[in-house]
Amino acid sequence: MTTARPHMRALALALLLGALPALAPAAEAPAPRRAELAQVQGQDDGAPADDAPRRRPGRAPEADRVAPAMDPNAVPPPLPTVPREFIPLPDRWRLTDALGITHGRERPYDPYNPNVLKADRPIFGNEYFLNFEAISDTLFEPRRVPTPTAFATNVTPGTLNTFGRPYQSVFNQRFLATFSLIKGNTAYKPPDFELRLTPAFNYQSAHAEERGVLNVNPARGTERDVTFGSLQEAFFDYHLRNVSDRYDFDSVRAGIQPFSSDFRGFLFQDVQLGFRLFGNRDNNRWQYNLAYFRRLEKDTNSGLNDLGQPLRRDDIFIANLYRQDLPVVGFTSQVIFARNSNREANDQHYDRNGFLVRPSILGDQRGANYDVNYLGYNGDGHFGRFNLTTSFYFAFGETEHNPFLGTRSSSQDIRAFFAAAEPSIDFDWVRIRLSGLYASGDSKPTDRTATGFDAIRENPIFAGADTSYWIRQGIPLIGGGGVALSGRNGVLPSLRSSIDEGQSNFVNPGLFLAGVGADLDLTPELRLSTNLNYLAFAETAPLELLRQQGGIRNEIGYDLSAALSYRPLFSNNIVMRLSGAILFPGDGLKDLYNVSGASNLFGGDRYLYSVLANLILTY
Repeated sequence: MTTARPHMRALALALLLGALPALAPAAEAPAPRRAELAQVQGQDDGAPADDAPRRRPGRAPEADRVAPAMDPNAVPPPLPTVPREFIPLPDRWRLTDALGITHGRERPYDPYNPNVLKADRPIFGNEYFLNFEAISDTLFEPRRVPTPTAFATNVTPGTLNTFGRPYQSVFNQRFLATFSLIKGNTAYKPPDFELRLTPAFNYQSAHAEERGVLNVNPARGTERDVTFGSLQEAFFDYHLRNVSDRYDFDSVRAGIQPFSSDFRGFLFQDVQLGFRLFGNRDNNRWQYNLAYFRRLEKDTNSGLNDLGQPLRRDDIFIANLYRQDLPVVGFTSQVIFARNSNREANDQHYDRNGFLVRPSILGDQRGANYDVNYLGYNGDGHFGRFNLTTSFYFAFGETEHNPFLGTRSSSQDIRAFFAAAEPSIDFDWVRIRLSGLYASGDSKPTDRTATGFDAIRENPIFAGADTSYWIRQGIPLIGGGGVALSGRNGVLPSLRSSIDEGQSNFVNPGLFLAGVGADLDLTPELRLSTNLNYLAFAETAPLELLRQQGGIRNEIGYDLSAALSYRPLFSNNIVMRLSGAILFPGDGLKDLYNVSGASNLFGGDRYLYSVLANLILTY
């Protein structure tokens, strides 16, 4: 090893001396070559390397960048040798103006860009916001509905029939404006308070082909033009407290307010005067409502709140509890208790068109006081790729009088139930739905137990909803006075005079419904929804007793409907909807509405239909 070291040192020295020419190519290269190498190394020929801008090989040098002009009013950057200064800046909603992002884009008529009318920035101070919303709802609806002839006179002289000409049409225009004053506007923290007012105006023009249909007075003719204004919402929402660092909260709301007792509006969905305590826990996994409502009268033709009339003696108490991800992730379960206490047995109330709605013209035509309780379970969500909405209610309580029994001492125990389910599955742009519903009926209307299920105030989003003929149209029970077989925007055949103004009735035929439907997103703007429902009465004994007609069968018929919804802006600011529905009568409906001669409503291939053209504009 010692003898090899001199040789190794000599070899290393030779390699080093041989590499020295390669380490300085610019020194030995000619002038053109040196200039090229200087460009590669990021320097001009003859210019010092430290002063030359860096650039990519083979590219022309970039122009010198000029520093932007400094705002003389701007706060200079802090110096490390002096204490920090705190200078007030514009609030965070106007920083976008200072940065030039939203400058000049705010227009009162534009709901998409920043707008002080849409609570994008404070209306005054730093925490008070105004949210303004305006809705125009235009509807035209021609339909064919069983129509009785007037008692005193009819349109066609020389005829004497049970049924008149069934064609009707309605044009309805509604305007709503919502003003919300909100204190506090953050992404997660609830507002400190909200004050909301929603005035509404409604115009309606209706046409029928028989007298005594649109007004109890036949002299009013076959046309009706009415206007009505109301205050549809008026409440104060106050944030009581936060109970966690993730803004779980408790709040109260008092006044005229919207409320839905369950996911699909089976039991109670309305805008009523009340008080509500609500909040959540465990990162919003638990949600609760404790609510009390004293019902307002409704305008007969528009369905808006009628503040000119005294409050009804009808009280509603609701307590419900929601739990997300129960029993599986993605499914929400709800349990509910509701109580409806009505003390209108001795009231006489006529609607805007002169028809008696309380007490109902049913049986002995006497009203009843009742206390009914509802225990229910509702679920909504998905199990994997399968969607499911389900609902179950058990009604129990007591009503003081049975109008079918005809005696004053005829109290009844209420024992009724309701079940509904809508499973569905998605295939890309298509959703396939199944619908099933059963509401118990009363097989013995003259006994001391009422087993027909009735809701408080239903508005079901189910089985086609208002596209369905059975749900959309109020079908009168001819021969039963002002009683409807099924109410408008209701699925239950509860034999009430009115969903809005009448009393609940637990002696009714009940309902069985089985349906299939599909929602097809043909384009991002256009959706087609279709539905086919089979309908039948659960029991027919109440109908046979009312009509004094034996042998009424159960089958109502088949309800076929379809709706096209078009959203040209890919949002709900403009929604155009065109729908049509046909009810093909079954044996039970024919038993009710077919008599002889010209009064045969379903003679030949006749059926009931409705068309709905709707335009909704939202700001």
